[in-house]
Amino acid sequence: MQHLAILASVAIPVVCAAQAQPKSYDCYRANAPLRIDGKLDDPAWQTAHWTTDFVDIEGPLKPAPRFRTRAKILWDDQYLYIAAELEEPDIKAILTTHDSVIFHDNDFEVFLKPPGDAPGYFEFEINALNTGWDLYLNRPYRHGGKADNTWDIPGLKTAVAIRGTLNDPSDKDHGWTVEIAFPWNAFASRLMVTPPKTGDEWRINFSRVEWKAGQPKEDNWVWSPQGVINMHVPEHWGYLHFRDNADAESRKAEPRIPAVEAQTSSPARSGA
Repeated sequence: MQHLAILASVAIPVVCAAQAQPKSYDCYRANAPLRIDGKLDDPAWQTAHWTTDFVDIEGPLKPAPRFRTRAKILWDDQYLYIAAELEEPDIKAILTTHDSVIFHDNDFEVFLKPPGDAPGYFEFEINALNTGWDLYLNRPYRHGGKADNTWDIPGLKTAVAIRGTLNDPSDKDHGWTVEIAFPWNAFASRLMVTPPKTGDEWRINFSRVEWKAGQPKEDNWVWSPQGVINMHVPEHWGYLHFRDNADAESRKAEPRIPAVEAQTSSPARSGA
């Protein structure tokens, strides 16, 4: 991920001869509002399918990620719901201030671009302490875009559950899970965004930043490969297709996450 571009614009090549087709995800409507507690045990999640496992940002020809990451998505008239499961044998996080540069910790990231001709898009990062960074970009950095850190997501709900112990290297952890509820009306201060209807299509991608001791640069693992080490190429993001819940109800329920004692690392956050 070309995170340095967040702090200073950098000219970055974005052409990749072997760029794979962006992935797609059928996002089903939730029957009722979800409880955001980070544990992913709300019955509604059983009707949503997991994404494919994350791969290296440059694509599957690069070494496979050391730890598994995957996500689920649902929607209703009020929110876009995102769940993520991150395998992690040693869960760490130190940043506690909102709008810190969250990728300095291991993190989970969401990139969203509504339909339309406007080049702007939204980014959200979260760590295992449930500390978030929300920002709007008026266009990609390579086209002179600037990050707007003054955008805070009104009504945002987030929560993290720790399946292990935080900041304790003496034991082996299972990982951490994340739940996010983005209100549809949160985007209107930056773009003319209306809530989606069944059949609509947005662009979306997910990223995970993982640091390894003795390795000077972070690993970047994503859902839909970018082809380059740069998340800010929206045309390489995946497609998010909004579906009704009728088809979802006929799907076989997904198996639940194995029953392992989970601790919420910090209280669920709700935006102002």
